[in-house]
Amino acid sequence: MDIDAYRFLDVAFAEAERGLSEGGIPIGAALFDADGTLLGQGRNRRVQDDDPTLHAETAAFRAAGRRRDYRSTIMVTTLSPCWYCSGLVRQFGIGSVIVGEAVTFCGGHDWLADNGVSVTVLDDPRCVALMTRFIDESPDLWDEDIGVAPSSDRLP
Repeated sequence: MDIDAYRFLDVAFAEAERGLSEGGIPIGAALFDADGTLLGQGRNRRVQDDDPTLHAETAAFRAAGRRRDYRSTIMVTTLSPCWYCSGLVRQFGIGSVIVGEAVTFCGGHDWLADNGVSVTVLDDPRCVALMTRFIDESPDLWDEDIGVAPSSDRLP
């Protein structure tokens, strides 16, 4: 696979920034064909659309439309995919995943790699800074997104 991972990540990162500007969670994703053709892009819209299933990878996948085969596609996401989104990658046989960062959250990318998906983790400083700032400023919204009890409900 001869691709420019950072060019692909730029598309997903722009979606993450757009989501943050809308008051949402700054995670973006894009789905590309092996030749670099953008098939679909999206951002986490859980807050904006009041839809807990609308993660960035899901939005990009939906925007790409139907395909007979996803093995040659590349899912690019600004953050390590959660188990829900990792399941989407496995369910539809997406062949490659490029992860912007896995510093602030480590989802299922190791599981994907263990199951034959080509995974590249970039740990891009832009992605790390964006998520770090968001988590610091909106910890309860972040906890909701990753499915943990709000910090105010946790035991000491």
